Amino acid sequence: MTFSVSARCARTGMFGIAVSSSSPCVAARCAHARAGVGVVATQNITDPMLGPKGLDLMASGLSADAVMERFREEAPHFDYRQVVVLDREGHVAFHSGARTLGTHAVAVGRDVAAAGNLLASTAVPEAMVAAFEAEPEAPLGERILAAMAAAVAAGGEEGPVHSAGMLLVDKVGWPVADLRVDWTEGDPIAELAGLWTLWQPQMDAYVTRALDPSTAPSYGVPGDK
Repeated sequence: MTFSVSARCARTGMFGIAVSSSSPCVAARCAHARAGVGVVATQNITDPMLGPKGLDLMASGLSADAVMERFREEAPHFDYRQVVVLDREGHVAFHSGARTLGTHAVAVGRDVAAAGNLLASTAVPEAMVAAFEAEPEAPLGERILAAMAAAVAAGGEEGPVHSAGMLLVDKVGWPVADLRVDWTEGDPIAELAGLWTLWQPQMDAYVTRALDPSTAPSYGVPGDK
């Protein structure tokens, strides 16, 4: 039901994750990231609790591999889960349980991992990683969205997807981007890319408004003087 890409920008230290699914509101359940810590993607028969738990464990100093080992030891019903953990060093650990649905696969590259289930083919995650790695100097959001577009071009899911989301974290205690298409009969990944085109030029200004409003640019809306 789901494919995702979890990634780190080695140049800036930003982390991000994007995910798409046939089910509604996929990013609310599956996408988890924390600035300076890492990323957790929890999908298939999803346990959203694994996201915050994995991030807390990484914040305490555990590596991606150590977090995954803890999950294998402690997480209930772990054979139903597909999970990717990416830590602050860009190291990746992944798990696709015995009850992962349909055709499923995981591919890992430098500072990136892509995973999916109920896929059109096992080549989909490989295409996602290749697209992410193709433009190493591009902003992380663009690289992640390129990976999602590559998933669609490679066949994506067996059936249509209806929701998508992208979460980016960088230096502050809240997401600098939390973009979601919770349901559409159209193309959720294209709609997500449209939200990114709208949000990216304003993203840094909203961080400045939170940290130091006196230096922030004007809002540019009627009544703002």
